[in-house]
Amino acid sequence: MLLGCIGDDFTGSSDLANTLSKQGMRVTQYSGVPSVPADPSVEAGVVALKSRSIPASEAIAQSLAALEWLKAQGCTQFLFKYCSTFDSTPEGNIGPVAAALAQALDARKVVVCPVFPGAGRTLYQGHLFVHDRLLNESGLENHPLNPMTDADIRRWLALQTDMKVGHVGFATVRNGAVAIGEALARADAEGARLIVVDALSDADLMEIGAALDGAPLITGGSGIAMGLPDNFRRQGLLSGEGSTWQGVEGPCVVLSGSCSTATRGQVARHRTDGLPVFEISADDAVAGRLDAQAIADWALAQTARSLVFSSADPEQVRQAQETHGRETVASAIEALFADIARALVTGGVGRLIVAGGETSGAVVEALDLTSLEIGPEIAPGAPALRAVPAGGRPVALALKSGNFGGVNFFAEADAVLRGH
Repeated sequence: MLLGCIGDDFTGSSDLANTLSKQGMRVTQYSGVPSVPADPSVEAGVVALKSRSIPASEAIAQSLAALEWLKAQGCTQFLFKYCSTFDSTPEGNIGPVAAALAQALDARKVVVCPVFPGAGRTLYQGHLFVHDRLLNESGLENHPLNPMTDADIRRWLALQTDMKVGHVGFATVRNGAVAIGEALARADAEGARLIVVDALSDADLMEIGAALDGAPLITGGSGIAMGLPDNFRRQGLLSGEGSTWQGVEGPCVVLSGSCSTATRGQVARHRTDGLPVFEISADDAVAGRLDAQAIADWALAQTARSLVFSSADPEQVRQAQETHGRETVASAIEALFADIARALVTGGVGRLIVAGGETSGAVVEALDLTSLEIGPEIAPGAPALRAVPAGGRPVALALKSGNFGGVNFFAEADAVLRGH
């Protein structure tokens, strides 16, 4: 293994695995820190954690454990992957985890770049944009667990860590890899250890990647990985072998726990198309009034793609959190979706589409999927996946971050996961 990656949620880890796979690396995604060595053919390993919304101390401990396993596989470079909207509170967890990994690796000039142009996330003058809007004015700042209310990544990161934060602006980035490397060295000489780097396009990310050849630690969204495989390729270290991924027939079920604007649009399209739906309310989930087995049986009995969702609008989510508590609501809904997923797999589901990072993490953990094979891209940031649950038949999965995908994502994912 050459490149060791640590993702703070499952959908983001799939996004990263997809990026590396498209750039020619043999990639496997792991659910949590593995207990056994990786297959020797793996060139990039992505350890998917569920550490974005847990206490910072726990996120650090899990990330350091992942780092140790990746080091044991022979990795020479490490990447900490987080959301392209930098979902975090003033306390973390991005800054604390990045700082802990930097300390563990004795790494300096650690780039911070959440950019993902394919999804409209760009960074200019240290400020994160979503298309033509500052992040905090885009509608994506309203994450129920990690509301991100300041588009200035330098300022937000400085709240989360004592490490000095530097910046490489776009005027430098546009001049290419050599100029970027020189600017990182200057920032390092000035005492900055975490360095925010602007980028507006995939071409910028490729140049940044070239500048990071040999860097022990990199942090960012999946886009920051685009230019890294070429560094290994120039050294003759990549096999060039392709993916053997295959689709799966059988029933298809969508589980949606995301309240993002994009996912609510996808749910609305599913309903407009007249396809079967089962809505879960936060009140019912918290009260324990819903039977996971009965919901799974309903979904598998449908003759068309069915949807089980709890994707309420932000105001409904806020009211439920005020009534029951934020963590109580999140835990109840995630536990219910986990139980539904287990029942679906036992019942013979062929394809499972999951919307929302926290929901995806709960589902993957519930199914005890230790590794996931990366398949073709469904939409930017969302690849097809394939896994074999313990004692079960293969299941094709799509784990979608809440804000990713167009309105027809569920239908598009179904087709790709079937192998069409």
